[in-house]
Amino acid sequence: MRLTSFTDYALRLLIYAAGHTADRVTIEEAAAYFAISHGHLKKVVLALSRAGFLASMKGRKGGFALARPPHEINIADVVLATEPDFGLFECFLTGNACRISRPCRLPNLATEALEAFIATLRKYTLADAVVRPEFFAQPPAAASQPRRGPRQMAV
Repeated sequence: MRLTSFTDYALRLLIYAAGHTADRVTIEEAAAYFAISHGHLKKVVLALSRAGFLASMKGRKGGFALARPPHEINIADVVLATEPDFGLFECFLTGNACRISRPCRLPNLATEALEAFIATLRKYTLADAVVRPEFFAQPPAAASQPRRGPRQMAV
């Protein structure tokens, strides 16, 4: 399973905003920091504002900030608000063309797995993912360190 880049950017923006509690963040600043398209981030900020995660201000002194404290922003709520669907298999998608959808039990298994995924995310808030503010004081090249990928499951 892989989440969309939109959700990835949404989570990054929320973490970035949480690391800048004293002031507002501009889309330009975040776009430069993450090397992500200004236009794309604008759409993400709009979606997060509409969902009540960010407060955005227009004008010369505009920008965005968290609409709520980090401990009140649930990670599962962000993912559910930003993912268009969780079409893990063909049979989950509109226009399903799979010929064995009716008798197949794979959708039941996938639904159980998806529910477990969301239940795990439900345990965490943005406060659990926040980066220390001093991290963002470094230039992006210095701030990004190679990291190990997610733990691999034994199959």
